[in-house]
Amino acid sequence: MRFIADSPGAVGKREIAKHFGLHGADKVALKALLKDMTDEGLVDMAPGRAFHKHGGLPKVTVLRIAAIEGSNLWAVPDRWEGAGPPPRLRVMEQGRKSALGVGDRILARTEERGSGHVAFPMKRLQASAELIVGVLVHDVGPGGKAMVWLRPADKRARFDFAVADMGDAGIGDLVRAELTGRGPATKAKVVERIGDPFAPKALSMIAIARHEIPHVFGAETIAEAERAAKLPLTPEGREDLRDLPIVAIDPIDARDHDDAVWAIPDEDAGNKGGYKAIVAIADVSYYVRPDGELDREARRRGNSVYFPDRVVPMLPETLSAGVCSLKAGEDRAAMACHLTVDKQGKVTSWRFTRALVRLRANIAYEQAQAAYDADQARAEWDADVLPALQNLWACWALLAKARAARSPLDLDLPERQVILDEQGGIAEIRVRDRLDSMRLIEDYMIAANVAAAKALEAKKSPVMYRIHEPPSREKLVSLKEYLETFDQSFALGQVITPAVFNRLIDGFSEDDRLPEIMQAILRSQTQAYYGPANSGHFGLALGSYAHFTSPIRRYADLIVHRALVDSYKLEVPGKSKDLPARTGLGEADAKGLSRIGEAISALERRAMEAERETIDRYVAAYLANKAGEIVAARITGVQPFGFFATVDGLGGDGLVPVSSLGSERFFYDEAARTLDSEHGRVSYTVGQRLDLRLMEANPVSGALRFELPDAPERGFRDRPVRRDGTRKDKAGKHMVGKRGRPANIKHKGRKR
Repeated sequence: MRFIADSPGAVGKREIAKHFGLHGADKVALKALLKDMTDEGLVDMAPGRAFHKHGGLPKVTVLRIAAIEGSNLWAVPDRWEGAGPPPRLRVMEQGRKSALGVGDRILARTEERGSGHVAFPMKRLQASAELIVGVLVHDVGPGGKAMVWLRPADKRARFDFAVADMGDAGIGDLVRAELTGRGPATKAKVVERIGDPFAPKALSMIAIARHEIPHVFGAETIAEAERAAKLPLTPEGREDLRDLPIVAIDPIDARDHDDAVWAIPDEDAGNKGGYKAIVAIADVSYYVRPDGELDREARRRGNSVYFPDRVVPMLPETLSAGVCSLKAGEDRAAMACHLTVDKQGKVTSWRFTRALVRLRANIAYEQAQAAYDADQARAEWDADVLPALQNLWACWALLAKARAARSPLDLDLPERQVILDEQGGIAEIRVRDRLDSMRLIEDYMIAANVAAAKALEAKKSPVMYRIHEPPSREKLVSLKEYLETFDQSFALGQVITPAVFNRLIDGFSEDDRLPEIMQAILRSQTQAYYGPANSGHFGLALGSYAHFTSPIRRYADLIVHRALVDSYKLEVPGKSKDLPARTGLGEADAKGLSRIGEAISALERRAMEAERETIDRYVAAYLANKAGEIVAARITGVQPFGFFATVDGLGGDGLVPVSSLGSERFFYDEAARTLDSEHGRVSYTVGQRLDLRLMEANPVSGALRFELPDAPERGFRDRPVRRDGTRKDKAGKHMVGKRGRPANIKHKGRKR
């Protein structure tokens, strides 16, 4: 493996045999050894039967040019099966610059430099077809002839594409297709039928396909999960907490249950008025062990992805919904965080143990809130559940006091919730209620996460921090310019803390523009990420923070659990000849936290984008039969080409193009984020509420299209253009070319 890693060129069986002086029967043994190493995931085989370290880049491989930024070319592997997103390589062209463009494929030698990779082109390969995900639809083509079109799933796509070959797919199917030809002659050829995205509980398939989210577990992973689920669970090496009335409080539609909580007044005279609390988290590290098939698959996924119609879990359901899910009345393995909270709400001490728990109840947020408010238990609960809730609330009052003193960023942004009926249809789309029971659990989880980070720091152990850096100066300048349009000052010279933003929010508390102010503040924030170099968590106003509380659905939390096992010597009996013995982190992963953090941060962003897109698609599906109706909307963004708006109470984004606003010219004011008419009669600004006519709702892409209720009749040039240059006529029944003449093969309109 050292020879493979250190060799400057491609390493195949021949190069290995020559280097080690192998002949005859030794070559046969070498072939068997390399097959075993490949099967065990120690090495990967690249095209051309060259070997490289598992999860890494081959020394010589095929790359695809992904972006051109200034004078720099960036490429990604043409095929990538490693954990996490594919690496991005800077292409180092020698001598005269070639005419490489985005999408071109090259055979290149790769080299690791610092924390990144560079590529040296060896040969330009035949251009590969561009792949696109979309849905097949019937619509009219040139001359009014019915044709099959591919409607892209990407909201940013400007065209539908004529389909040259449907393969075995049918109308309405979600497909992956390759695009061939250039310009108006581009055609789509279906290469894979993915399924029917409009079947009940299936709209998320579009995002899964578009973002290439792994959603099917291999046979080896499932087999290992089943073996892990049979591991013995005994009190040996564990703290027995089964007598405590520990409860789990989760969303009513929760698919898994990572965490449970318990609290009781502290009888210690030195902490009068304080509480002792336990945050019990599913002990996933006992079942998912380093270097096993389960671990490799969990790292490749990075996190679970939650859609209205399904969850794509990080772990097979045998674990995620089975032995790792904390369920009432069943013995479960847990990692217990013991907290001591003083009367000011400060967590003064903590300790971690591996434990055995048996929950008293799994309670929905709404049930917990109602029981506490009415001081009355539900009939199915044990007698000690209501007192347990009362203790949890009393301890939380102290934690909330400490939170208020810390003054973390308080952005109360609405969360959309899609409610499906039993048949998978959309019953309702609403804003999720924000209850005290939700804040209660949130504060207990934050306390445990801080304790995990500080406990590892105390042992000088590696920590996978959750990092949220302060806003950049550039974003603060942009926020300042925006606030000035509200006659609101914002001093850049002050020390920027979350409390600064909270005071700003309080100043608009009685203002209709508060949602826009909070969105502007949100846009000024940096993106949180995972890594071993601590920079604190700006939003939570915390110096040390790690994710510990959701190892079923986040790989970062599993890393933290393993680090705690190593640091506090928490290995427990439970070995199996079919599973790796170790449950701790291990030296290799401890040294590789930076690389792991980059990978799972990117996978988290992919999941968030996929989840947001799917909600938009459900909103579009919900509105699809309301085309032509007037809806109450709010402007969410302004650009030189028009403004974007969202439907009040539902969400979803749609464009109102500037060309539909009338004959008067409009000017874009970037600082104020407004579109102003030439003579100052009309102005459109972010946050403005207005009525709009919904013209189209596209469930495939999630895009909406609006017009003003009294918009002038759209001219020919304002009608949507096809990829072949044609547009629908005024009646919407036939395709016409430029200047409105009937389209035919010889006369195609140009792209607008």
